[in-house]
Amino acid sequence: LTQDPREDTEWNDILRGFGILPPKEKQEDEEEEMVLYLQREAEGKQQGNCTPARMTLEELKEAEDDFDEADRKAVEMYRQQRVEEWRCLQRRQKYGELREICGEQYVQEVTKAAEDAWVVIHLYRPSVPMCVLVNEHLSLLARKFPEAKFLRALADSCIQNYQDRCLPTILVYKAGEMKGRFVGAAECGGRGLKVEELEWKLAEVGALETDLEESPKKDIVNMMTLSVQNISAHEDSSAKSCDVMKPHIA
Repeated sequence: LTQDPREDTEWNDILRGFGILPPKEKQEDEEEEMVLYLQREAEGKQQGNCTPARMTLEELKEAEDDFDEADRKAVEMYRQQRVEEWRCLQRRQKYGELREICGEQYVQEVTKAAEDAWVVIHLYRPSVPMCVLVNEHLSLLARKFPEAKFLRALADSCIQNYQDRCLPTILVYKAGEMKGRFVGAAECGGRGLKVEELEWKLAEVGALETDLEESPKKDIVNMMTLSVQNISAHEDSSAKSCDVMKPHIA
């Protein structure tokens, strides 16, 4: 029978004894650790049955006192692999919500964010119905893709006298560089925007790893995705009046 990942096991206690698993903490941490173990066990099917990852509980108990240097090295290598997997999981799941920031936090939270993190920030105004819709969708996406950093900020706190016709504005950053921008209701998908459509658009710039196989709105030309080169080349008067390249920091 397959072990329920939510249940703690005697096997986990053995792994903790070797320092492979951390001490028991919150229930969600135990779930994450068990999932990681099951993934590791599946990967071990292509390896021999003598490694610590493939030994049964009874085998590990019996062998514990007789481990030679090679066995201990194998356990240490396995421990290091599990620690790295744990750290990767923590990095990927450290966000998970749409957070509110203000203009003063823009540089620290967006342009100086961790280099390996994708940052999606929505400049909004509560009086604009489309902004309310986008905030609802981004909240859902933040929970679905906890590895990405989702933020929102009142437009006026970032850019003085920002015009309603430029809202909503969604900006996408990676390593301090803008990778895409979506300015105005039309570029953001229109008033009937579905969460799947927004997910697809953000995935196209690389911010998300979607499981959608094709655009939910493939019959409409995608005007939202702009590379840094396209942004630099965009010089018309409308873009100038909706300048989001240099947010005002109070």
